[in-house]
Amino acid sequence: MLIASMFLILLVLILMNVPIAVALAVAGVMGLLVTEGVGSLVTVALDMYDGATKFSLIAIPMFVLAGAIMNATGITVRLINFVSALIGFVRGGLAMVNVGVSLFFAEISGSAVADVAAMGSIMIPEMKKRGYSKEFAAAITSSSASLAIIIPPSIPMILYAVSAGTSVEQLFVAGVVPGLLGAAGLMGVAYAFARRYDLPVEEAFNSGRLKETFIEALPTFALPVIILGGIFGGFVTATEAAGLAVLASIVVGLWYREVDLRQLKTAMLDGGMQTAVVMLLVAASVLMGGFLTRAQVPQQIAADLLAFTDNKYVILLILNFFFLVIGFFLHSAAAIILVVPIVIPLIQGAGIDPVHFGLVVTLNLAIGQQTPPVASVLITSCSIARANVWEVTKVNVYFVAVLLTVLMICTYVPAVPMFLVEYFYR
Repeated sequence: MLIASMFLILLVLILMNVPIAVALAVAGVMGLLVTEGVGSLVTVALDMYDGATKFSLIAIPMFVLAGAIMNATGITVRLINFVSALIGFVRGGLAMVNVGVSLFFAEISGSAVADVAAMGSIMIPEMKKRGYSKEFAAAITSSSASLAIIIPPSIPMILYAVSAGTSVEQLFVAGVVPGLLGAAGLMGVAYAFARRYDLPVEEAFNSGRLKETFIEALPTFALPVIILGGIFGGFVTATEAAGLAVLASIVVGLWYREVDLRQLKTAMLDGGMQTAVVMLLVAASVLMGGFLTRAQVPQQIAADLLAFTDNKYVILLILNFFFLVIGFFLHSAAAIILVVPIVIPLIQGAGIDPVHFGLVVTLNLAIGQQTPPVASVLITSCSIARANVWEVTKVNVYFVAVLLTVLMICTYVPAVPMFLVEYFYR
């Protein structure tokens, strides 16, 4: 009864537009008060501080900062030029350039919102100028930006690893193949649209132009080598790789000698606010998590579901549906922090690899970023394109179908995401 009352209070506060972090903290404090009395609140501030200052979480502001530096130093523009020279000769090539650049940018920022804000402000106006509809431009930009939480590094993966007590590095490795599959699928759908609506070819293939843009962008290619090479090679942790990403972005930016200080300041402020929201959520979750753990709620849920079925694939199907639904209404960080600690005992009881499950959760939440009413990434893209969310959604449904297909493959063919993990770590 108490648990139901707490979740009802949490739901009412959220519907009243109280920030999720505040609502979570209020519900957690009320649970502790009722069950353990006023004395249990003595260490609340210290518990929240400890929860928000875990070493792994330092990677979040670092990756966000690296993405901001990329945008302010001409790195992004050079990436666009190179990818355009590489695949711009294909019909609808600018849409594929959008996907390709998002794929690369995802390897630096780890944030889909940062990706769509950075890429969208450049790519969407250019696509509209070349004859693409604003709905199509917003849809492909939004869906390709969600690769940022599948391709490593990924902020939701960091949050999941902290919540589930598993390896950030292994999660990053597991995201490589699904991210590439998603990018290939999005490009395939873009090409189908291009054929159907006779979208333009950007430029004839020119080996000289390709060589020129490659040389110009060459310092930029050092960034994923440093980040992913360091992690995959076991030389650095994910947090240390985040620090290296910032340092490398600064060095490359100084090499190009193009620093837009105003844009850098704006991006850093936005990144700081985004990080603050995530950290407040993490801190508030400590209170709720502590209460639920002592009340044995996760263990009870696990026991009840395992009594219903012990087939791990049926359990994954149920959890997929559950995460898809909550992705409609919650930001990915909030969904992970609220739900993952509750379902981890179930995952362990069913014999599901927590790294595999972490990837499944991440893919679900990538889809949630594209589905109204919350749809944080889709709404950001629509705002840049000045397009109606529901009209964009009618186009975006084809791109979301690609992400759903990747989700099903990764859920029921674990070898697809996990073979690299097995190769590097097991």
